[in-house]
Amino acid sequence: MHINNLLKAARLHETDIVSFLRDIVKIPSFSGQEKHVISRIANEMERVGFDNVTIDPLGNVIGKIGTGRKVIAMDAHIDTVEVGNESLWDVDPFGAVVKEGIVYGRGASDQKAGMASLVYGAKIMKEELGAGDFTLYVTGTVMEEDCDGLCWKYIIDNKEISPDYVVISEPTDLNVYRGHRGRIELQIRTEGRSCHASAPERGVNAIYKMVPLIQGISLLNDRLESDDFLGKGSVAVTQIFFTSPSQNAVPDQCTIQIDRRLTAGETRGIVREELEEIFTTSRTEAEILPLVYERQSYTGVTFPMEKYFPTWVMEPDHPLVKRTIQAYKEVLGSEPVLGKWGFSTNGAVTAGLYNIPTVGFGPGNEIYAHSPDDQVSIEHLVEAAAVYALLPTKITE
Repeated sequence: MHINNLLKAARLHETDIVSFLRDIVKIPSFSGQEKHVISRIANEMERVGFDNVTIDPLGNVIGKIGTGRKVIAMDAHIDTVEVGNESLWDVDPFGAVVKEGIVYGRGASDQKAGMASLVYGAKIMKEELGAGDFTLYVTGTVMEEDCDGLCWKYIIDNKEISPDYVVISEPTDLNVYRGHRGRIELQIRTEGRSCHASAPERGVNAIYKMVPLIQGISLLNDRLESDDFLGKGSVAVTQIFFTSPSQNAVPDQCTIQIDRRLTAGETRGIVREELEEIFTTSRTEAEILPLVYERQSYTGVTFPMEKYFPTWVMEPDHPLVKRTIQAYKEVLGSEPVLGKWGFSTNGAVTAGLYNIPTVGFGPGNEIYAHSPDDQVSIEHLVEAAAVYALLPTKITE
């Protein structure tokens, strides 16, 4: 089949793509609770003709086509964040409502749309182009919203897939994304000594000890480095906790949660040095606590991972980026915008941790992610499927 006709083939599958997306949007799949949506995706992969479909011990669904030399993984995480305040929604978050060419619902943009387009893109590829000298894996991965990349660290560490290239289908507004800032989650703890609040001078208030550190972190945010492509690093105090014997006692411990976004060249070592400098200048004793994600998956497996997600960037002239652009142009007939995500993705592990060439291309706009307006256009679903159908062939030319 001529490449120009891939979009026509995708349009013929529009009803099936939309129906599949609506089905998986209707199934709640919060992090750690993805069992039923994984089962639905596995059934669809089998129905459309994947060579092999498995569900791994962590709960990821993995569909395979071909047995060629180059290994390509095309990924969509299929867990979602919670609904939040349901009164803010104009539609039922799990109704998968279709209005004026748009599918609405929790996870529609972030990122079940990518899953729907990937499954049908693979079907179109197999039927219209055939499998080239590559092995294609389409992965529906779990627990990404809680811990970016944990699913892929599990896959790679357990040698389930050793990809040469990774395509991430997070929403890019049908543009080509080549990286994003990293992030690290930390806690800082101060220790005090409790006493009766009627005589606070007898104790040491752990919350008071934390105040200059919070002020220092706020000032640190203003002077962090910036990168021409990724933008500025950032730091924010996001939560505060304390322990105290009672409401009328001086607190003996205070802990704050830190969200530190990392631009180019920033690492966890640099973050530690910045915080220790604040401790020194404020003359405050405090402890930095690395955080480890240890939640059990829906299958009962626990796979601990430090909550450090490295920065990654692919150069504009990297072969994977260039070939993705070429596939886009050949299928859709225009030039995509080269960009980056504002949030973190599984690429923090595939590219950031393991240096596997990774690129982003997906239906939907990230502005709707995690919002009560979660949505994706049907046109995006179809066009993404057509580009996905060509990508494996183009990447391995």
